[in-house]
Amino acid sequence: MKYALGPVLWYWPKEDLFAFYQAAAASQADIIYLGEAVCSKRRAVKFADWMALAKELVGAGKQVALSTLALVESPSELTELKRYVDNGEFLIEANDMGTVHMAAEAGLPFVAGHALNCYNAMTLRLLHKLGMVRWCMPVELSRDWLCALLAQCEELGIRGRFDVEVLGYGYLPLALSARCFTARAEDRSKDDCQTCCINYPHGRAVRSQEDQQVFVLNGIQTMSGYCYNLGNDLVSMQGLVDIVRFSPQGTDTLEVINAFHANETGHAPLTLIDQQHCNGYWRQMAGLTLVE
Repeated sequence: MKYALGPVLWYWPKEDLFAFYQAAAASQADIIYLGEAVCSKRRAVKFADWMALAKELVGAGKQVALSTLALVESPSELTELKRYVDNGEFLIEANDMGTVHMAAEAGLPFVAGHALNCYNAMTLRLLHKLGMVRWCMPVELSRDWLCALLAQCEELGIRGRFDVEVLGYGYLPLALSARCFTARAEDRSKDDCQTCCINYPHGRAVRSQEDQQVFVLNGIQTMSGYCYNLGNDLVSMQGLVDIVRFSPQGTDTLEVINAFHANETGHAPLTLIDQQHCNGYWRQMAGLTLVE
């Protein structure tokens, strides 16, 4: 089983982001995704910066993929997106069907990100035909769903023709909106947001009337209130999952990779009960549920 660091979904200052990736270069992560996947207004790190960082990580022995926006709204975003697709060196993670078709038209392989609505083997066969080499399962799907879907892939003759990646750790990316919740909370318009999300390096918590943290707001993105953690579900992934993804929360995430690695056979279980963690979706239960 391989381990991947997904793109940083929060908006961190450039120096903090680069410090994180310097630490990641020495981590047990096999694959590292780079790039802005949430909001095009987050411009502290430019395309040239991502490319330079990608080359450094490759030099450290990592596989690198460039993640792209999951919500494309303007011609300027399309122009920037084309730069990523045409980068000439690194695999692209497509989080929007427009990106899928850009890659397909250029004859380039791509990763199908979990933001794509891909829930059956027929869709996977189409994506594979277009050039998909890796599929990231939508975060709300369960192990049972994955088993059934891969059985369908076997029937279609495409089982084993692409890697299966599952998000195993981090706040779950649930939805995107054309509106910016973080800007609205500061009484700003989206056009004049001043990228205020940089003031919330781990998002803004949303609590229910019962004081349960049900969501985390990250700019235009809504995330789960609890941190998804499949560290004690790795044994159940055997034969199904090729890559486990970690959504970066900070340098502590690199230690979590070590803990997952130690528990691959189930002999070093993680202690989760006293923390705000969940694994319900994988168990085909309510998302915020935690089953030890």
